Amino acid sequence: MKNIFDTVADLLLTNDKYKAEDGKLLKAVVYSDVMAMNETLLTLLLSNEDVKETFFKDVQGTLVFDKQKFAWFMESKEFLPDSYTSYTNKIGLTHNGNFISQTNDVVLDFPYKDCVLEGGQDKDDQKRSEIFYNETIASDEISRMLAPKVFTNAKRYTAVGEKDLTGELDPDTIHVEEETGITFNDDDNLIIKGNNLIALASLLKRYEGKVKCIYIDPPYNTQNDSFNYNDSFNHSTWLTFMKNRLELARKLLREDGSIFVQCDDNEQAYLKVLMDGIFGRDNFIAEFPRVTKRGGKSSSVIANNHDYVLMFAKNKNNVKIYAPKHDDDKFNQKDKYFAERGYYKLNQTLDYDSLQYSKSLDYPVTLEGKTLYPGGNYNMYQQRQNGKHRRADWAWRWSENLFNFGLDNGFIVLKEGKDRPRIYTKTYQKVKIVDNNGEYTIVNVDRTKPLSTIELTNNMYSNDNATKHAELLGIKNIFDYTKPESLIKKLISLAADKNDLVLDFHLGSGTTAAVAHKMGRRYIGVEQMDYIQDITVERLKKVLEGEQGGISKAQNWHGGGSFVYCELKEDANMLINTIQKATEDTIESVKAAIYANERIVPYLTKQELADADKDFENLTLEEKKQALIKLVDKNKLYVNASDMDDESYHVSDDDKKFTNSFYKGV
Repeated sequence: MKNIFDTVADLLLTNDKYKAEDGKLLKAVVYSDVMAMNETLLTLLLSNEDVKETFFKDVQGTLVFDKQKFAWFMESKEFLPDSYTSYTNKIGLTHNGNFISQTNDVVLDFPYKDCVLEGGQDKDDQKRSEIFYNETIASDEISRMLAPKVFTNAKRYTAVGEKDLTGELDPDTIHVEEETGITFNDDDNLIIKGNNLIALASLLKRYEGKVKCIYIDPPYNTQNDSFNYNDSFNHSTWLTFMKNRLELARKLLREDGSIFVQCDDNEQAYLKVLMDGIFGRDNFIAEFPRVTKRGGKSSSVIANNHDYVLMFAKNKNNVKIYAPKHDDDKFNQKDKYFAERGYYKLNQTLDYDSLQYSKSLDYPVTLEGKTLYPGGNYNMYQQRQNGKHRRADWAWRWSENLFNFGLDNGFIVLKEGKDRPRIYTKTYQKVKIVDNNGEYTIVNVDRTKPLSTIELTNNMYSNDNATKHAELLGIKNIFDYTKPESLIKKLISLAADKNDLVLDFHLGSGTTAAVAHKMGRRYIGVEQMDYIQDITVERLKKVLEGEQGGISKAQNWHGGGSFVYCELKEDANMLINTIQKATEDTIESVKAAIYANERIVPYLTKQELADADKDFENLTLEEKKQALIKLVDKNKLYVNASDMDDESYHVSDDDKKFTNSFYKGV
């Protein structure tokens, strides 16, 4: 008896339109007709009872063709893998014959670069090689998992301390409207502890279409992540993990918003294709290679000292690049009297060895009561005036008339030097002086240059540049991949203006939030790991107090502001934490508690649990943990906001008030 794959193939090959000269099926032609609901194709499919029963549904006497089901059927690896499969209108990444872009599966967790979500390990300073409990969940099993969640343990942090967010707090300091009980508003910066996929889904309720800039530094999926995996897990699961989150991230972006994703060679090419599919190939802006370190030893034949930052827009036509397109290291002075001229750089061009001496450029200059000569020596000046000069001798670059014009119009600066005062000229970013036959005028000019894609190859953006700051923050030996604040500042300055909203849902040690705070941008950060309290929040508290590492001096940062911290209220996630912390001595008691808990997968019967229990004692500890974690109902990891009045979830009045304020009006 033929299976359905052979039946469909034989049926399609009866039509010469779908058959190549060598007799193989032209799947691309079939696929196009499926998408177009071609009448000839539908008639052919209806001619076979097995095919009709599989792909058509009777709805009150009318047969309805399941186009999507048939398309997936064609793309499966079991359906004629040696046929012609190049779809003319389709490009993308596949796994097991299916396009990643079409899968509805969800990867709940994935190992981080610096911390690995493994059995018993929830701190980054625990460097152990264990098994990571990864699970891919089918879409029909997550009916409630991505619904808005209850927030708990909400606190507001300021430079003077922290306070729980309740309706009794001072409305002048935390924006509480007493008559409505609001404890959170759009001006607040926000740090959330919880699974980032679930947190993103909750953020959609309030922030969909409101985020200006997203930066994430997700796991790079390298062999150095200290966990065991096979090639399928290593590649396709990572792509699905990224797809789930990037799809939600795109919804959060404003129409003029953009996203930066950092990665390395392990997944860079695949990530680009994945993002092409999610954001649209036309919305790709740039790929910036970044130097990660200078020199250093490597076990490889070729040392890999770079990674990448991919930049996409939600809508490229709406994106505005905010940063001045110049070298920040040169045009780094701001003129408070001539702000319209843009930034400027100083040039010591009035005191130098001229390649061609000219008497007209050899004159005394009086500034602030001080008379200066080229070279700073009056006697040498007198000798030159008497004709005793060399071909290359001291002189000014500007003529005396030009100097006087520049002095009157703010182009001249006098600074004290080590041995004598020195004169500098200002080269402005937006204007210059033009000589019209001895008459000088100031005209507009564009001295900017296009931002280069190799901008981040400067060592100031490398991880080496973050070392001293990491020491100041006390995280040097905890995070191996901390990014320098200079890098995040550069990216944020490209995509977000003052008060714009910045999002990082792989927050880690909190670099993005710290930089956004110092730059005057609003921000949201999401981090799942327990170190969020000891490291991330503590770092941001130092920012509020005015710590002087990173970009603080460049931003003239001296402290201030606030941020709100909260957590997704756990439900079944507590069971997973209990399982992960279990030992050989406690795993049996943990199993008994899990089996008795209603938050396991609801459709498992006691008999099925008993059957699964038969081989339990023969498993390793890590295998036992993984088996138990798979039983937990992933729809109940955190408490849904719609269920917070259910007394069985023990949601406090303060948590209800904060949660209502977060979702209020949206």
